[in-house]
Amino acid sequence: MRHLIYADNAATTKLDIDAFEAMKPYLLEEYGNPSQPYLFGKKAQRAIMEARKTIAECINAEPGQIFFTSGGTESDNWAIKCYGGSPGDVRVIVTSAIEHHAVLNACKNLDKLHSIVYLPVDKSGVVSSEDLQKSLDWHGKPICTCMTFFSSVMLANNEIGTIQPIKELATAAHSMGACFHTDAVQAVGHITIDVKELGVDLLSASAHKFNGPKGVGFLYDRGRNLYPHNDGGSQEEGRRAGTENVAGIVGMAVALKNNTVKLNENMAHLSSLEDRLVTQLRNYNLDFIRNGSENHLPGLLSLSFKGADGEMLLHRLDLMGICVSTGAACDTKTTQVSHVLKAIGLNEEYAKGTIRISLGKNNTIEDCDAIADGIMKILTAAKKV
Repeated sequence: MRHLIYADNAATTKLDIDAFEAMKPYLLEEYGNPSQPYLFGKKAQRAIMEARKTIAECINAEPGQIFFTSGGTESDNWAIKCYGGSPGDVRVIVTSAIEHHAVLNACKNLDKLHSIVYLPVDKSGVVSSEDLQKSLDWHGKPICTCMTFFSSVMLANNEIGTIQPIKELATAAHSMGACFHTDAVQAVGHITIDVKELGVDLLSASAHKFNGPKGVGFLYDRGRNLYPHNDGGSQEEGRRAGTENVAGIVGMAVALKNNTVKLNENMAHLSSLEDRLVTQLRNYNLDFIRNGSENHLPGLLSLSFKGADGEMLLHRLDLMGICVSTGAACDTKTTQVSHVLKAIGLNEEYAKGTIRISLGKNNTIEDCDAIADGIMKILTAAKKV
């Protein structure tokens, strides 16, 4: 059987075995509804409470600031569409040009109700706090003196891995009286996250990005800034109705705790892997650009090969048993240059030959050598055609 090399961990990750074992009782035995008052339901209720506490500890939050969702997309939409006391509160939304489509499309669907401002990025994909502050200013006066203002910038980019100066951006937003949200879906469980240190008001996360189960995530809300997402029952303090995914919530908490405990070890391992991969590619004298900032997610590499075809690379690597992405995995129906690569001004001659390799804690040096060797063979063969 062909050995599979999975190098698309930014798309999803392998379920943590401890998380799987922790989930099983709540799928098979302790399946009671946590909203019911009898003992059987109370066991599920206590499991949710413990999970909320564990997750809060991992990001230095309070348990009451953690709200469970179906994943990062819902968390982003809840933050963007439901900020304030009612749907009409927000008047201006500021975001960046390289956000995930969960943010961009949520903003697009609000553009008839609100003014949307898209901040530019530099060639490394970094948002300037000065640009954010300028966007909040109207002829020298904060827009927020007459309008409610909401800002959202992702903590780490899902395509190029750039980590944003979130603390600076949040400070700039707050100086103008604006709320600040960050989509931390790619970052949680992979780099140190301290919501108090970052100073964010809202933060989105998704379990399957840090070895938890799919279909569950959370939203951190520092000051209870949101009106209800779903109407119905009283779950999540009346702010998100619907019977809780107890097994998913439990699995998410275990996976996040495990990743947090081994965070430094995992980060060091991934940094060594990416160094090996880049070194091997350079040894083959391949003409490529590595996109993103020096301050990036460990193990995530956006590589653009001159004159190549990213889709071709993906499919031929797949035939070799190597899984990578051409960019954002949520945009598989289109083959044009991604909005992120356009925003950083990448030359089209390189942009069309872009692939994303996102290594995980289970990858090895041998995997990196095989990936580099596979890319070299494919590009060499393509030149002969």
